[in-house]
Amino acid sequence: MDNREIWEQVRSQAAATPAIYGVVDFASIPERLVIEPGQPHDLGAGQDALRERVLALPGMADRMRAYTFMGDRVADPYAALMPQFGFKRLVEMVTEACEHGVESVKDAPAELHAFIAAMEKTPDWLDMKLVEEGARHERAPVAILSPISIRAAFIATFVNRYAALPMALTGTLSSESAARRVKETSTFFSTSVLPGALARNGEGFKAAAMVRLMHSMVRFNAMRKGRWDVSVYGIPIPQVDQMPAGLIASTSLATAALHAGRKEFTPAERARVELSRYRCYLLGLPETLLKTTPEEIMTLAVARQATLRPGFDDATCGSLLRATLGAYLPQDRGLVSRGFNGIETGFSKVFFVKQFATGDLERARQMGVTLTAFDRFAFLLAASVSGLRLAAYGLAARMPGLREIADRRLVAIIRRQLASYGRAHFTTDASAYRPAVTATPH
Repeated sequence: MDNREIWEQVRSQAAATPAIYGVVDFASIPERLVIEPGQPHDLGAGQDALRERVLALPGMADRMRAYTFMGDRVADPYAALMPQFGFKRLVEMVTEACEHGVESVKDAPAELHAFIAAMEKTPDWLDMKLVEEGARHERAPVAILSPISIRAAFIATFVNRYAALPMALTGTLSSESAARRVKETSTFFSTSVLPGALARNGEGFKAAAMVRLMHSMVRFNAMRKGRWDVSVYGIPIPQVDQMPAGLIASTSLATAALHAGRKEFTPAERARVELSRYRCYLLGLPETLLKTTPEEIMTLAVARQATLRPGFDDATCGSLLRATLGAYLPQDRGLVSRGFNGIETGFSKVFFVKQFATGDLERARQMGVTLTAFDRFAFLLAASVSGLRLAAYGLAARMPGLREIADRRLVAIIRRQLASYGRAHFTTDASAYRPAVTATPH
């Protein structure tokens, strides 16, 4: 698809969902978007040459601009029915349609039919056997690393105020609400790697539909008068902001491959990338953002950061960071649970400093994270134990007699983790929304 066709889809949103996009000037350049040479960017220090090289690629800057205005062309019209049906009924109808088929939903609106039909459409490139193989390879990292890394991964979504505002706007500034969002995020990604989860009647398919609906509800509620400034932030939760979280596994694999001097993925890596691609497809990401080679994936990742204005502010990012680090995630307050929560929080703090403060302790302190000796101990302990467990399961996966036994064990671990998270509601309450705060560029 060329950029002209992409822009046609972008502009069509105004007619399809005027309640969200009717006032959006798609010809504008919001404050968050930086597409000219020499502008500040979110790639980090010393990356100016890389930025200029990627943005010089034909049509790349314009494509990033287009996806800064792209929401969800099938879920948004359905979410815009909230005044007519109420958000609870919209959720109920999606749940019933996923579990029993849209034809089972009494008086289902046309928008629901279109939403489910889009998810049921099989892309030409899909190889479900490869997706299932990718899920099998992902089960060990999810079972072993997810419990200690999900808080850190969640933090990654709000280190930039322009991209983080929807999270702050929806009220995720208390430790209680932050804990709920962390668990919901972990629930979706963990569910998606279970056997058969992304098939039409699988658990991951339903979870993807609920996540899409939640994102669209946020767009609808945020775009109501006085709650959002398009000239500053573009639209809420654009596709260009969903890409980093959805493709985090693929981006990590691409980075490792390129650092090793490889231009292609190994068979196991390719399977994991295919899982990530299809999961993102079900979440509504356009196929033009779902690449298959290390270089293509990294080029898009760089382009997104290269076109995002940098900025970490205390009111938005700092508040989200403190709420998430202060969240208590285990089910109970027992001694073991409290100890695990402390170790996992310490791991997340060190990970944050390494990944998002480039190891600069003073910069991290200014962002609200100060490391202690215990945090460093927790990081080393969690990383060491997890590394040993991953190695053990990796060895078992290569032994015919142990492979299936190990896989069943991993599935059981993931299901126990999901049970500990509780039921994920994937909803958003408009009454808890905060007014948007206009950012000032630096």
